[in-house]
Amino acid sequence: MAVALPRPPRFDVGVALSGLAGGLLLWVFGLGVRPGDDPLVLFDGRGPLLVPLLVIAGCELLRRTAPRTALAVGTLALAADAMTRGSIATIVMYTDLMYAAVVYGTAATARRLPWITGVLTLAATLVPYAVWRVPEALLFGLVVAAVAFGPASTGLIVRNHRDAAEAARLRAEQTALLAEMDRVQAVTAERARMARELHDMVANHLSAIAIHSTAALSLDDPATSKEALGVVRENSVQGLAEMRRLIGILRDGEDDREPAATPTLDGLGALVEGARANGLDVVLDAAYGDVPAPVGLAAYRIVQESLTNALKHAAPGKVTVCLSRPAGALDIRVTSAHGGRDTPRAPGSGAGLVGMRERAALLDGTFEAGPQGTLWVVRATLPVTDILQGDT
Repeated sequence: MAVALPRPPRFDVGVALSGLAGGLLLWVFGLGVRPGDDPLVLFDGRGPLLVPLLVIAGCELLRRTAPRTALAVGTLALAADAMTRGSIATIVMYTDLMYAAVVYGTAATARRLPWITGVLTLAATLVPYAVWRVPEALLFGLVVAAVAFGPASTGLIVRNHRDAAEAARLRAEQTALLAEMDRVQAVTAERARMARELHDMVANHLSAIAIHSTAALSLDDPATSKEALGVVRENSVQGLAEMRRLIGILRDGEDDREPAATPTLDGLGALVEGARANGLDVVLDAAYGDVPAPVGLAAYRIVQESLTNALKHAAPGKVTVCLSRPAGALDIRVTSAHGGRDTPRAPGSGAGLVGMRERAALLDGTFEAGPQGTLWVVRATLPVTDILQGDT
C-alpha cells in the first residue's frame, strides 16, 4: 500500500521554486563557481550543473516535513555539484537545508549537527594546511564553515529561542489554568460558606415561625394564639436582622449600615432563651474558657442548628446542651428525646447536618449525629490548641 507523503508547506514550495529559478538563471548565463579548467572539475559543461540543482531544489520541498532525509540527499547533491563547475544556487539551498535540519529536525539532530559540522570545519582547516603548507589552504575551512557550520549554529540558536518561547507560553497557559482552578475553588468554597451561613442564620427562625403559626391557626384559644403570634413576630424580626447582617457581608461594606457582629459563644445564653421561648425545655451546661473566634463561631452554629433540629424533630422532653474543654479541644454535645413523633413539626432538607459536618471538618474536628437509644445525640469535637498557637 502506497504511503502518501505529507504535503509541503507553501513557504517551502516558494523556497524551492525561488532557488530553482535562480539556479536556472545562472545556468542560462553559464555562470559557475569554478572555471572549467579547475583540476577539481571532473564534469565540465553546462549540462552536469542541472542534475544537482534539480535534486537539491526537490529537497527544499522536504525541508520541514522530512528535514533529515532532505539534508542527506542534499549532501549527495552538493558532493555531485562539487565535481562540476558548481552553482551558487545549489550551495545556497544546501545551507538552507542544513539550517532547516537543525530547526525542524529531532532534538538529537539539533544537538549533533553543530558538533559534526564544527569538527568538519576544523578538519577542513587544519588538514589542507598541514598537507600544502600554504595560507590559501585555510580557505577550505572557511568554505565548510560558511556552508555547514554557520547554518547549523544559526539553526541551533533559532531553535533554542523558539523552544524557550514555547516553554514560556506553556508556563503562562499553565499558570492561567491554575489561577482559574483556584478561582473556581474559591468561588465554590465561598458559595458553600454562604450557604451554611444562610441556613444557620435563617432556618432556626423560619422553623419557629412555621411551628407557631401552625399552632396559632389550629387552636381556638385566643390567648394561646396571641402568644404564638408573638413568637412568630419575634423570630421574624430576628430573622430579618440576620438577613440584613448577611447582606451587609455580601456587599462588603458598600452599605452605610454596619453589619452585626459575628456570633460567639457568649451568645449561647440568648440562643438558649430563644429556644425556650419557642417551646423547648433546654438545659445548658457550658464550661469552655477562651476559644479562638473560628472555633467559637463553629460551636455556636452547631448548637444553633442542633436546637433547630430539636424544635422540628424531637419528641417532648429535655434538650441538653453541654460544652466542655478537654485538653486541646472544645467538646460539644447536644441531646434531645428521639422517637414518638411520626412527622416533623416543620419540613427539613438535611442541609443542617451537612453544614455542621462541614464546619467541624474545616477546623480538622470530628462530628457525628444519630440516635442512641431514646436520645438523638449530636457530638462535635473542635481542636483549639493549634489555632491558639497560630494566633500567638
